[in-house]
Amino acid sequence: MIQNVGNHLRRGLASVFSSRTSRKSASHAGNDSAMADGEGYRNPTEVQMSQLVLPCHTNQRGELSVGQLLKWIDTTACLSAERHAGCPCVTASMDDIYFEHTISVGQVVNIKAKVNRAFNSSMEVGIQVASEDLCSEKQWNVCKALATFVAHREITKVKLKQITPRTEEEKMEHSVAAERRRMRLVYADTIKDLLANCAIQDDLESRDCSHMVPAEKTRVESVELVLPPHANHQGNTFGGQIMAWMENVATIAASRLCRAHPTLKAIEMFHFRGPSQVGDRLVLKAIVNNAFKHSMEVGVCVEAYRQQAETHRRHINSAFMTFVVLDADDQPQLLPWIRPQPGDGERRYREASARKKIRLDRKYIVSCKQTEVPLSVPWDPSNQVRLYTLEDDKFLSFHMEMVVHVDAAQAFLLLSDLRRRPEWDKHYRSVELVQQVDEDDAIYHVTSPALGGHTKPQDFVILASRRKPCDNGDPYVIALRSVTLPTHRETPEYRRGETLCSGFCFWREGDQLTKVSYYNQATPGVLNYVTTNVAGLSSEFYTTFKACEQFLLDNRNDLAPSLQTL
Repeated sequence: MIQNVGNHLRRGLASVFSSRTSRKSASHAGNDSAMADGEGYRNPTEVQMSQLVLPCHTNQRGELSVGQLLKWIDTTACLSAERHAGCPCVTASMDDIYFEHTISVGQVVNIKAKVNRAFNSSMEVGIQVASEDLCSEKQWNVCKALATFVAHREITKVKLKQITPRTEEEKMEHSVAAERRRMRLVYADTIKDLLANCAIQDDLESRDCSHMVPAEKTRVESVELVLPPHANHQGNTFGGQIMAWMENVATIAASRLCRAHPTLKAIEMFHFRGPSQVGDRLVLKAIVNNAFKHSMEVGVCVEAYRQQAETHRRHINSAFMTFVVLDADDQPQLLPWIRPQPGDGERRYREASARKKIRLDRKYIVSCKQTEVPLSVPWDPSNQVRLYTLEDDKFLSFHMEMVVHVDAAQAFLLLSDLRRRPEWDKHYRSVELVQQVDEDDAIYHVTSPALGGHTKPQDFVILASRRKPCDNGDPYVIALRSVTLPTHRETPEYRRGETLCSGFCFWREGDQLTKVSYYNQATPGVLNYVTTNVAGLSSEFYTTFKACEQFLLDNRNDLAPSLQTL
């Protein structure tokens, strides 16, 4: 969906710039027919697994153990990766997993995995997990996961064949996979940047020390001997087995803080740094890094050694897990505060706060959640803002949608004059009309606040073109792009910015009801800012777009006279 909508909108905006007389093609760009989802088509890399949950698979609450579920997930994903690669594959990492539903004894777990995109020797595998009640025929979504697998051959170097997406869902996942890969590679630097440049609230001094639990009391260390049943078909320790052991020690650590049976709600990126084999001893360590109001973060690491070289341990895996404690009504309970140890304990404490800041953005931006927004902002399910990202070559594009209770023509008129944009968009400090080219095209000089670590504000020279629909069902279009003017050259007090392609499309959804789509293609210079400042990014977009909605509602009956000539 995101690839289709983004490309259609981009083509529609580009057509406005390329030919101002070709209004028919511009207005139809937003409504190009989508590729059929391919009824009867099945992805050649797709693998499905169904498992009946037995008592031996459950925890103390009679629910499917997350460790057992991780084993099944890893097995299914590995089979999909090997189906595409045609050779053995190993788990390199598994992205954030958010568990939406528990699974009980007697229910069926349905797992589906397929390769989203292949790179050189690695590939991203998307996994969907659902549970099924055989008696009532009800089904629930349990979680989605994204795993990275690396193809491995003993003799020759692996060069994976590329994936050709066919359905709209496959196109969406394929396009966003590269951005997800970029964020995995810079994740450690993102944490460092956030700790260095953002104020992480340190309220230890204001807390009641008598109600704090020393972090050392939650520490857990366990040793596992890797036996043949723990190894996969390549002789290495099964990645799912390691993840299951990690979940076990993390649960013990969480229990020591809350003195109750905690529920695992999220896992933040298993990262395999190296293999282990049968005969290895695995040392698993877990500790509560930080406790928030209703959740706690537990850090887990795994080290491996051989019996004859116990002092030489290899760090092979690490992850961070978020737990809550639910009451009888499945509502999260308040948790005790944690008192970190000086030194490394305080570092882990601050890093946990930093991860909490970016956790929602990794969840909502990168995974393209279409029906949710960050929990930290007001939420109205009847009037949601949808945020998507699209990676295309070296550019990163953002696409947002919302439905507003304003007539499409009125919304079009209100947003056509850029001089009013500072009323709702704080990124537009001032807007000056430089030249009215014709009835539908105008050139503006825009100034914007400094971005990222720069001290100078930015300025832009932007051509704004607007097009009314030609036929019923066509959208209104406002297209923006940077241009050069001899009268407005770059000056020392501003950094000259560039807008490659951005704008709005307005679709009439009904009487006084309009779907507003905004599209912006970021230049390479902005990508580093977007990546390193992903914390709060979705909230920033959401706040700006909601301000746009309020602007439309407040002014729907008070249009500027200069625009009434349209």
